[in-house]
Amino acid sequence: MEMARTTTLLLAAAALLVASCGAWEANIRMPTSLDEAVVAPLIHALRPLLGSGKHARVACDSWVLGVEAHNVRGWKTVPASCEGYVGHYMLGSHFRRDSKVVVDQALAYVDSLKLSGNGKEVWVFDIDETTLSNLPYYAKHGFGATPFNATSFDAYVLEGSAPSLPETKRLYNKLLSVGVKPVFLTGRTEDKRAITVTNLRRQGISGWMNLLLKQPGFKGSAVTYKSGERQKLQDAGYIIIGNIGDQWSDILGAPEGARTFKLPDPMYYIG
Repeated sequence: MEMARTTTLLLAAAALLVASCGAWEANIRMPTSLDEAVVAPLIHALRPLLGSGKHARVACDSWVLGVEAHNVRGWKTVPASCEGYVGHYMLGSHFRRDSKVVVDQALAYVDSLKLSGNGKEVWVFDIDETTLSNLPYYAKHGFGATPFNATSFDAYVLEGSAPSLPETKRLYNKLLSVGVKPVFLTGRTEDKRAITVTNLRRQGISGWMNLLLKQPGFKGSAVTYKSGERQKLQDAGYIIIGNIGDQWSDILGAPEGARTFKLPDPMYYIG
């Protein structure tokens, strides 16, 4: 009787796994013993896998947590054996759920504010993996497990086809409705201005106060660049009531803004 129950549970777990993988096949480790299956019969498809290379024997979910907590830094690629884990996270519902938690907190913060309505209150938005998603590109390039190729990525950007991230768009539209001016601050370079504007408008995003892009010849870090641009806003009399990005370098460095929000992004690191 117990064996029949265990078999049924294993079949249910397998069916759940197949249903959750969608259009691509994830490298998911199934239970290795009947006892393991009995303890946790319905393991979600994001079951921890082990990393490789520099992060060998580190469970992929723990590695992602380290990335999001800014404890794992300076990494160049996702561990090779975590490609499937990160891919499933990004393509499945988990990434959207995590993003919703962040944006829900941002919206609650906006609702708590007593805005002056003087036209000087702004909110800083990053673009890549914050406002626009490059997942269509990364899904074809190992979800960050293969070395970054600037040439192929720039070619993708110049298509102007990146979809908007729906949770961020909720926040963007809310801010417009209460009179807060959005400012885009991106690591994209000035020569990408026209296609970035086109891409944003194609996704129904408009009404921003400014689009700040990196100027030719800038040699500093992302933190230096972005904090410097925020300082210019503050010096011009603007109050940065909020700041949202997918990289820690989007939100570190004074002036950060009155409140910062970090969206999940386990695909790449910008220091």
